[in-house]
Amino acid sequence: MTDAAKTGQPPLTIGSIVVHVEDATRAMAFWAPALDYEPRYDPEPDWVILQPRDGRPGPNLSLDGGGANPPAFPEIHLDLYAVDQGAEVERLVGLGARRVEDWPYPKDEEVDFVVLEDPDGNRFCVIDAAPGLDDAEPGQPS
Repeated sequence: MTDAAKTGQPPLTIGSIVVHVEDATRAMAFWAPALDYEPRYDPEPDWVILQPRDGRPGPNLSLDGGGANPPAFPEIHLDLYAVDQGAEVERLVGLGARRVEDWPYPKDEEVDFVVLEDPDGNRFCVIDAAPGLDDAEPGQPS
């Protein structure tokens, strides 16, 4: 029996999602209030680990200040689920996010996501996860 099985913990979990940024301090100033996270330890000039505030569940978000050169179409990105998508998009834009105007949204389908990018150009989606919208999986065309 593995140690994980003895404790009832899954043997493998996502502990942290690492985002490459130009300036870890600037990125922390965006991502901490965006997600209501706080530094897990005292931030270093080029590295900070953010964790959910007040012991809420969720993975850490680590900001690696080793430089950012994000691709226009990232292979991996964050989907942030929002109960009030419009309000959250506006709040994130107010914190420094930018709308990605040239995203190739499907032309003949309604979508429940808005593509934004953080101050370093890392793209992420804000998904409309309002209760009772429909039975579609969030992030998929309706």
